[in-house]
Amino acid sequence: MATESVMFGAGCFWGVEHAFRQVPGVLDAVCGYSGGSTDDPSYEQVCSGATGHAEVVHVEFDPSRVSFEKLLETFFGCHKPTELNRQGPDIGTQYRSAIFYSTEAQREASEQAKASEDASGKWNKPVVTEIVAAGPFHRAEEYHQRYFEKTGRMSCGI
Repeated sequence: MATESVMFGAGCFWGVEHAFRQVPGVLDAVCGYSGGSTDDPSYEQVCSGATGHAEVVHVEFDPSRVSFEKLLETFFGCHKPTELNRQGPDIGTQYRSAIFYSTEAQREASEQAKASEDASGKWNKPVVTEIVAAGPFHRAEEYHQRYFEKTGRMSCGI
């Protein structure tokens, strides 16, 4: 089976991870950090805003079972892509809306989905989602993984 991966930043990664775990064809969804300059950053370092990382979910999927477009629907459906560097009460560049693509086809589909979302009339501000090539992924600390399953909490507010 050939698999693909992509990383999505959509605010607090707990809810994003949970959303992607519900999608048939997603093989794994892992909380972590990407898009910054520090090797192996900690949660505290990322939260400081000094590393440049975003909270992301690394999604591994089987493209024969789920389309990349379905993943993009899930992504745009689980956050407000018009908020620059924030989601709800979470503020900072670590909460930015971003797609870290792994293939040129993913980049093209992401650009099309962003343009469609922007033109949809659903939002009163422009979509600010960054679309950038995937760089290193740093797995978040274990207590962040499957947070909702472990705690039963369905809110990202700490």
